[in-house]
Amino acid sequence: MLADALDHLVRGIVSHPDDVHVRDKDLRRGRLLEVRVHPSDIGKVIGRNGRTASALRTVVGALAGRDQVRVDFVDLEQRERGGRGGGRGRSRRR
Repeated sequence: MLADALDHLVRGIVSHPDDVHVRDKDLRRGRLLEVRVHPSDIGKVIGRNGRTASALRTVVGALAGRDQVRVDFVDLEQRERGGRGGGRGRSRRR
């Protein structure tokens, strides 16, 4: 139910609703909802200063009640590139 509700909300925000996929995983600490969207839509889902993502997390948390739910937003190409970092393999620390 939570994954379906989040899927519905995200599809209403993005420009490419057919590319929205919500994966529901059960973890030791609770549930993980992983939202994958088209790379051009990741900014819309996150929003300015993370406000949209925070609002989506708040709604899902309210629907979950006492259950622990974590929501992650990922663009489709990021997983294909292999990892979270967008760097070129070098450390930016100087």
